[in-house]
Amino acid sequence: MDVVSTLKNLWNSSGFLNMDIPHLIMIIVALALIYLAIRRKFEPLLLLPIAFGILLANLPITGLMDDPKFVAGKLEAPGGLLYYLYQGVKLGIYPSLIFLGIGAMTDFGPLIARPSSLLLGAAAQFGIYIAFILAVVLGFSPEAAASIGIIGGADGPTAIYLTTRLYPKLLPAIAIAAYSYMALIPMIQP
Repeated sequence: MDVVSTLKNLWNSSGFLNMDIPHLIMIIVALALIYLAIRRKFEPLLLLPIAFGILLANLPITGLMDDPKFVAGKLEAPGGLLYYLYQGVKLGIYPSLIFLGIGAMTDFGPLIARPSSLLLGAAAQFGIYIAFILAVVLGFSPEAAASIGIIGGADGPTAIYLTTRLYPKLLPAIAIAAYSYMALIPMIQP
């Protein structure tokens, strides 16, 4: 048995042969987010699932995003795991669950104790307008600009919901941007 040919066959049959630079960059980003979540403890409940999703989505030729295959009305091959998970986003199930969960967790005690903190909420709304106007100036369509602008409101679930309705092409980038900067706020703030 030739060891070199065995290793060559292993390499040729693995997904690494089909990996290109964008996959590699995103896998490095995923590993960096996993490091920040586990080792540095920056919002692990938020960053770890995002990083794991990035990692899964960028593994080459895994079939995780494959659609189910039907022949003559019968299921020939089931879809990939991420295909079925994405159906919750596509059908609008997850945003409703997220809004319900966030609403149930809202604690108005700090707002009642310090009413001046209401100004921070107003500042987030100005962020929406500024980001929207900048996106329009940079040449984005109004739908894309609204999807980008909502990130300025510092609210990930709202950004995802609006993007799924207005400009789904930007959903991956907006989801990563919205949740990444929300998760990294402890690192940004002094």
